[in-house]
Amino acid sequence: MESFLLKRSEMAALLMSLDGKGDHTPIQIVQQAWKKGHRKQVSSGRALPAFLSTDWPAVLEKLMKGQGLKGMSLQEAAALGQLIPYAGLSITAMQNWVKRDFKRYFESPKAGKKYSLEQAALLFIIDDLKASLDFESIRKLLGRLFGCGGEKSLLSPVDFYQAYSALFEELDADGDQILDAAPSESVSGNGMESSLETKAREGASRYISGLSGLDEAEAEALGNLLLIAVFSVQAAYFHSLSRRYSNATLFLN
Repeated sequence: MESFLLKRSEMAALLMSLDGKGDHTPIQIVQQAWKKGHRKQVSSGRALPAFLSTDWPAVLEKLMKGQGLKGMSLQEAAALGQLIPYAGLSITAMQNWVKRDFKRYFESPKAGKKYSLEQAALLFIIDDLKASLDFESIRKLLGRLFGCGGEKSLLSPVDFYQAYSALFEELDADGDQILDAAPSESVSGNGMESSLETKAREGASRYISGLSGLDEAEAEALGNLLLIAVFSVQAAYFHSLSRRYSNATLFLN
């Protein structure tokens, strides 16, 4: 069976659609994502065999049947998280996060007996950030982002997830999971890094310019947080690549 994947921007769009936002229904977002990954089969009339060979998690089957999804169990959140490329989500890790490491954000489910879509997005954010940061740093950054300790919330978890997912794709124009930047002629040695940081900051600034209600310090903090998340997603890709090569070496030799 073929595994079905959703890019982070598609996952963000799915969460927003489930929350009643956006121009497309949840099933339309899933359909579009699947068709993008199977253009040849769709154009050649072989969509049905390709669909039948796709492994669909139960949580997506609910959407295909027209059932709503206003909240998620940890099992459902883990199943969705496993559709995200090079993510490291597991039910065991999430249980530790909600019960211990990030308990303040998950002290009680917000959608009946299930966790809210915002809480699900927060789980995906934590998974991305842990690719490059320790939990103590993540806790401090989340507190700044979501207003713990009396500070103002800068963005909701779903909006933040959507923002940095879109910025990552903007910086990865060719879709190879490696952020693109032309070497800078004015900087030697690390010109590639400087150019990339400039492009990322410009993209974050464009996004923030469309928001209202942020003062200068808050806008700067949000811009930094977006860059941290984007670079953490890049780190997650390289970590995944390293694990794959390690596993191949150990298995084949």
